[in-house]
Amino acid sequence: MTDDAAQIRALITKWADAVHRGDLDGVVADHAEDLVMYDVPAPHHGIHGLAAYRAAWPPFFAWQAQGACFDIDTLDVTAGPDVAWAHALLRCATPEELAERPTLRLRLTFGLRKENGRWLVAHEHHSFPHD
Repeated sequence: MTDDAAQIRALITKWADAVHRGDLDGVVADHAEDLVMYDVPAPHHGIHGLAAYRAAWPPFFAWQAQGACFDIDTLDVTAGPDVAWAHALLRCATPEELAERPTLRLRLTFGLRKENGRWLVAHEHHSFPHD
């Protein structure tokens, strides 16, 4: 694994830990100002900009506080000199949901770019499979 891939893996792991803790500042850290995110809930045209990204998280934190998990299952990173992408599967559900559908995984894709030697998430996509 390259040093860049290791840095990105650490960045995403730190992000997932912040999501699980409900740490909003930790969630938005390492994200570009012009971030675009496509999330599971609306708006379906996506969330544009860091302020909108920040505003999207509190409802998720409230849901997660009911006992839901947010744990990385798999994470793959491909890094070039200044652009990278990563994809992951996460356990993101309540215990009841996982009991009913134990293989359910949240799918994540990240597009990153290096600015001034620092990796930033510029694109984030969250989805669940639709049966």
